[in-house]
Amino acid sequence: MAQLARAPGDHAALMDTVYRGQRHIYDLTRKYYLFGRDRLIAELAAEPGQTVLEIGCGTGRNLAQVARRWPGTLLHGLDLSSEMLKSARATLGAFAALAQGDATAFCGQALFASPTFDRAILSYALSMIPDWQAALDQAAAALAPGGSLHVVDFGDLGGLPAPLRAGLRAWLAAFHVTPREDLCAVAGRIAARQGFRYRTHRGPLGYYRLIVITRRA
Repeated sequence: MAQLARAPGDHAALMDTVYRGQRHIYDLTRKYYLFGRDRLIAELAAEPGQTVLEIGCGTGRNLAQVARRWPGTLLHGLDLSSEMLKSARATLGAFAALAQGDATAFCGQALFASPTFDRAILSYALSMIPDWQAALDQAAAALAPGGSLHVVDFGDLGGLPAPLRAGLRAWLAAFHVTPREDLCAVAGRIAARQGFRYRTHRGPLGYYRLIVITRRA
């Protein structure tokens, strides 16, 4: 069934409702099922002075990991939820520039005085964004020459037993999460259209999918 588009303001209000309480326990609980995030961070290969943008930065957990793994990078975080940004500010302090914005239509120059970024991250965000294809397109367009977009999100779950797969999907739906089964196909089309390089990795049992889109220098 096609998902109805939700106005950005409506979706922001929904996310604030979901995370107003959850943000306090988010990192503690999500480490048990948001797999692949640390591999994504380890593969960023970001150099000191390069700009890193996480779209849907949530509590700031990933950006804090980036700061430890790739010191000297210039960190930026964007999130639609003002509630999540409260946690991100507490986590990151002055070590990152943070802004509230819509993943499908943001302006890096207006928000961060940076029109493009050397690295961009979408970590388990596309499965929560109604117009996720537009968000993916926007993220790729924000890359600097030679920059790369790193995506991790739920995969096809094909290696899980059918009852477990169905149960997981139902549980995720309760949190407004929908695995994007055509994620790789859409990412490949976006990369091809813009002349970018593209590669993907399927996690164990198809639980998660890693995608890297690289803009040519």
